[in-house]
Amino acid sequence: MNTLYYGDNRDILPRYVKDESVDLIYLDPPFKSNQDYNVLFAEQSGEKSAAQIMAFEDTWHWNAESAKWFEHVVSQGGKAGDLLVAFHRFLGENDMMAYLANMAPCLVGLRRVLKPTGSIYLHCDPTASHYLKLLMDAVFGAVNFRNEISWRRSQPKSHNTLRMSRAHDIILFYSKGSKATYNQQYTAHDDSYVEKFYKHVEEETGRRYRLDNLANPNKNRPNLTYEFPPKSGVTRVWRWTKDRMTREWKAGRVVLQGNAKVVAYKRYLDEMQGTPVTDYWDDIEHLHGSMHENLGYPTQKPEALLERIIGASTNEGDVVLDPFCGCGTAVAVAQKLNRKWLGIDITHLAITLIKKRLLDAYGIVAVHEKAPPIPPARKATHLSPPKSADRFGGRSETYRVVGEPVDLEGAVELAEQDKYQFQWWALGLVGARPEEQKKGADRGIDGRRTFFEGKDRHPEQILISVKGGKTSSPHVRDLVGTMEREKAAIGLLITLNEPTREMIKEAASAGFYHSEFSGTKHQKVQILTIEKLLEGHKPDLPPIATAGWSDPTFKKAPKVRKKSAGNSELELE
Repeated sequence: MNTLYYGDNRDILPRYVKDESVDLIYLDPPFKSNQDYNVLFAEQSGEKSAAQIMAFEDTWHWNAESAKWFEHVVSQGGKAGDLLVAFHRFLGENDMMAYLANMAPCLVGLRRVLKPTGSIYLHCDPTASHYLKLLMDAVFGAVNFRNEISWRRSQPKSHNTLRMSRAHDIILFYSKGSKATYNQQYTAHDDSYVEKFYKHVEEETGRRYRLDNLANPNKNRPNLTYEFPPKSGVTRVWRWTKDRMTREWKAGRVVLQGNAKVVAYKRYLDEMQGTPVTDYWDDIEHLHGSMHENLGYPTQKPEALLERIIGASTNEGDVVLDPFCGCGTAVAVAQKLNRKWLGIDITHLAITLIKKRLLDAYGIVAVHEKAPPIPPARKATHLSPPKSADRFGGRSETYRVVGEPVDLEGAVELAEQDKYQFQWWALGLVGARPEEQKKGADRGIDGRRTFFEGKDRHPEQILISVKGGKTSSPHVRDLVGTMEREKAAIGLLITLNEPTREMIKEAASAGFYHSEFSGTKHQKVQILTIEKLLEGHKPDLPPIATAGWSDPTFKKAPKVRKKSAGNSELELE
């Protein structure tokens, strides 16, 4: 069941996800608000790499693609189409209109897959939340609006001399129907409340408690009128029957209040659920560099945020869907809380990050399946689950990845469709991260890996160049020159085509890298074909991760181990 899809959710949903099969949808769609959302790496100057500018900069501009989706929704009729027409009259053909035109078919598709008892949480920027609320009203029905949640970040997003700093996000919470799954969430009582109302401390155990009045406000209850404690001379109308009062007295939970003869109930703080969560969330801190779960993804949300949402609107075994899954926080939390999950993202880089996160945190690995041709009627087909029944901590050891190339034919097709997506996918095959570079710059580096060397464990670089077209010996020489310039230890040339004899000879002439730490030697320049990598071949590298030292290429997600039924904890390394 657990599946990671590469592709546009507007195409993935009708192909794979059945009607009314999902219990909870969480989406945090990219939105341009003085920055390019969903951009994974940036220079210190704030400039983005050329690949990512091409991939994301035009996402919400009004163009032929936006016009196509606008016409598609309008032609279907209904309230969503009517609202888009009204938006178009008001906004014209600008970036906000493009955003709404692209979001409308996504929301319509998400409503189809949501169960009658399901809920959807749309995480958005205040810049667009009012438009999106109207759109959610049109798609899910205004009667099914539940909350507009304000999540207060611990730090403002930005500072501006013309307005107050923004310090919160909006999360729009809707259900599909009137009988949605909902579990009340609680937060711990604040210290001032505890000091005021739970001021008693039990000497034997150190447990805090309060004394609750057991007198019944209704004075006309003959069956609850009796003397208590026995032979005390105190007769009152009590809240409980005499049998229950006696049981609680013997158990030490009903006690005398001080020197008075009137009894009260001892209510322990640690037995209370806490303060019910409202629609204002100021107790979940935003991610920053010192947090173990921070993976360096700019729009990454804290796991505590998703734990609250998933805990509120699902039960164990329910299905969680994130159609813009980015670095996979919703997916990872669903895995932690014993929910089934579906994740969709349109970039191979995000898919690579999620696969590594799931492996690091849970020890689960991907089973790749080739995406079938698009059915003529574009109906949901929903692939069968993998045959493996192995388990890891009560969870399946495998999950499916659909849409990534699984053979040479698929790799060629991806390279022809989008050279940047091909590069990101190919880099994922060797565990490398994309190179940061300024727009228009070509420094001969597509990706990097890092390893620790020597007794002092200093970092050394592995440079990767990816070629999706014809290759020749000058490409090898270029890589050697780049390695010399960057003082890199090893270079990898990943090619779609078979290398020529001259290329192999040129690579061999670069000699060997001798690892001081492991005492091994490795060819300095290695040529790897996509076909061989898909067959399971790996580059010949010094030990990347050794005892006490993890792979520094990507930040490692903390391991999560099963603590007890329904509870998990981080195992920090």
